[in-house]
Order: sequence, then structure tokens, then C-alpha cells
Amino acid sequence: MNMDPSEVTRAFRAGELSIPNYISQIESCFEKCEPSLLAFIPELNRFERLQREAEELVSRYPDSKNRPPLFGMTIGVKDIFHVNGFTTQAGSKLPAEDLQGQEAASVTQLKNAGALVMGKTVTTEFAYFHPGPTRNPHNPEHTPGGSSSGSAAAVAAGLCHLALGTQTIGSVIRPAAFCGVVGFKPTYERISRKGVIPLSPTFDHIGFFTPDVETARRVADVLIENWSIGELDALRGDSKPVLGVPEGLYLESASAEGLEYFENVCKLLSTNYQIRRVRVMDDFQEIRARHDAIMSFDAATVHKDWFNKHEILYSPKFSDLIRRGQQITNSQLQSAIEARDKFRNDMMQSMNENNIDLWITPPTIGPAPKGLDSTGDPVMCLPWTQIGFPAVNIPTTKNEEGLPMGLQLVGKWNTDEALLSWAEDIEKVVRK
Repeated sequence: MNMDPSEVTRAFRAGELSIPNYISQIESCFEKCEPSLLAFIPELNRFERLQREAEELVSRYPDSKNRPPLFGMTIGVKDIFHVNGFTTQAGSKLPAEDLQGQEAASVTQLKNAGALVMGKTVTTEFAYFHPGPTRNPHNPEHTPGGSSSGSAAAVAAGLCHLALGTQTIGSVIRPAAFCGVVGFKPTYERISRKGVIPLSPTFDHIGFFTPDVETARRVADVLIENWSIGELDALRGDSKPVLGVPEGLYLESASAEGLEYFENVCKLLSTNYQIRRVRVMDDFQEIRARHDAIMSFDAATVHKDWFNKHEILYSPKFSDLIRRGQQITNSQLQSAIEARDKFRNDMMQSMNENNIDLWITPPTIGPAPKGLDSTGDPVMCLPWTQIGFPAVNIPTTKNEEGLPMGLQLVGKWNTDEALLSWAEDIEKVVRK
């Protein structure tokens, strides 16, 4: 679509855009891109439904000046979120009747703010690693990432203004980086998880994708209770944040190409921001093992009844996850949780002792890999998801193959407002 989300809202409020013309623009873009992109779950009469719901929205708010903040914005919803009127399949082969539930709180919030549901977006099986059919909009031979593959690709291709996703390891930040869009994962549980099929309740975060940080701020104000607009705006007038680079085994997990692009971004930022390099996470292999132990235990618990009934319908990857989880004892789980809590405290202490406001890192080990049988390595997102810190991907540039590269910003626990405020300024420096 030609118009960005802010322009759509403004045009509706000014009476410059009619619903039929708007839906026609969306349909034209969809028909051109979606057959090869495969970002959405197929739906009969999608645009007749969308036209009807758009007309109902206008009749509900006839006075353009009183329309809600996301009025007319189109949204994609990852197919592990329940949405009234839609079937939830979760990228799986399980009987659909076993998977249905009450509409996700986040979907209802977006609807109440005037957003229109474009449709369900493709997810990997139960938001784990078994990929769906979605292609990368920059090169169809490369993965769009996962598990929120359809959501990231849909926003990148301009098929919707906003899309919901989830992150249990790297399923918002990684596909956002691979597809070249903004992906925001807030502090753990700042967006409600109600009405979403879980993978690991200990680690699951609700996040979303937008074309830019400004739109992400508008959406966060709708989805996150007690979003502090005043605090966020005040920060913009203060001194710039101090940026920390987490040196050591974690950073060394990135590829040579990923590190080269990251160092170029650091050089660019160093002309405007103070950057401090701090060695952290010397036990990074233990951090990774701990994440898998907790996640697999959670997955085995969530899927216990379904797996007992329908084991043959699960992919080998997900079956292996469940079987690993079945081997984890309650004592091992408790030890892992306690170690996770200590890790969170250690990272907070490191930021405080070094006066670091944001960590900056590569969002992925490199650009989107070729092939569709894998969604890519989520390791650069793993520690921040484990400790629940807020994170955002900002697209920066493209590599020689035309694939997007990005920058991950990570804030302190519960400082989402500051993170997105600073991210909007950093975006102006790094985005090309």
C-alpha cells in the first residue's frame, strides 16, 4: 500500500479517503504480492468481509474527529492468536476443534482502537521451528524467519500496517530483521498473553511488527496498560542514551558478515552516542542450555493431552521438543528458573554499574539464510527473551545480495517507553 499507517489515520480523519477506495487499494496490493509471498492463511471472500467490517467501523464513528487512534489500520494476526470469526490452526495438523478459544485480549484491544483484521498470518507449527510456506519478500529463496514468519513478511510487503507475533526465543526480532521491518518485543507480560496458544509460558512474549518506530509507539500505547506517554516524550529532550556492546561469547555467536555490519553500525552511532564495551555472559552455553530446558518442560506440559491424543500429527522437531521436556524433572526446572533470575539480576547490575541505558547487538547471526527448510538461528535474541528485557529491531541497510540487515536495541526491565523513544532517534541515524 502506498500510505503509511499515520497517513491512513490522518486521511480518514480529514475525510480524504473513502472506505471503498481504501479497500480497493489493499486488495490490489494483496492480489499482486500474496500469491507468491504466502504470508496469510487462505480465506474465502476476504475483501467482502473487510469491506463490511470497514463500513461498520465508519458507522460506529461517523465523526472523523472522534475516531480512535488506529482507525483504519489493517492488521495481520499470527495464527496462534484466537480471533472471533476465524479458525485457529497454529500451523499444525491437529484437529482444529481441539485448538479453539476466546479471542486474544491483544486482538480485542486493537479492534477497539479502530484496527481492521486483514486475516490470520502463517506461523511455524505451534510457534516452534517447523516452517510454514511463507517466503522472504526480498528474495523468495530465503527464509523470512520464524515463528512469526507471515506477520513479518506481510508488513514488509506492505500487505498490512501492523501484525501481531510472539517471541519465545527470537520469533519477533529475527523475522523482523530478516524481512527489514521494525519488530518490538516488550518486557515480559506487558502485553497480555490471554487468548494465545502458548509454547512456553515462562518465556512467551506478545510482540508486533510495524514499518517504523513511530508506528510502534502508537501501537504500544494501545496494547500496553499504563503506557507513559509523558515519560516517553520527556526522555526525547534529555541527553542521549549510553549504548553498551555485550562483548564475549554471546557476541561472538554472530557470523563474520553479521559482526562486520554490526561494527559498521557502531561506528556510525559513535559520532552521536557514547558506546561502552562490557564483557558479559561468559557462561553463554549454560544460558542456552537453560533456555532449552525450561522451554521444553513448558512445551511438554502445555501439549501433554494433545500429544497423548495426536502424537502422530506432530512434526519430528516438535515431537523431539516434547520428549526432551518430558525428561526434565521439577527439581531441574526450579534450578533453571533460579539461575534465570540470577542472570536477570546480573545483567541489570552490569547495566547499572557501567551506566548503560541500552544494549546494542546484531538481531541475528547474519542475513536471512538461503532455503526454506529452516527459519534461521535465534541465538542473538535468546538471552534477552530469557530475562524478559524489552527489545526492538531497527532495519539498517541491505547486504550485497539485497537482504536486510538490522540492529537490536535492548532496554532494562520495564523501560519500554524509554526504549522506543530512544529507538526513534537511533532509527534516524542508522536506517538507510
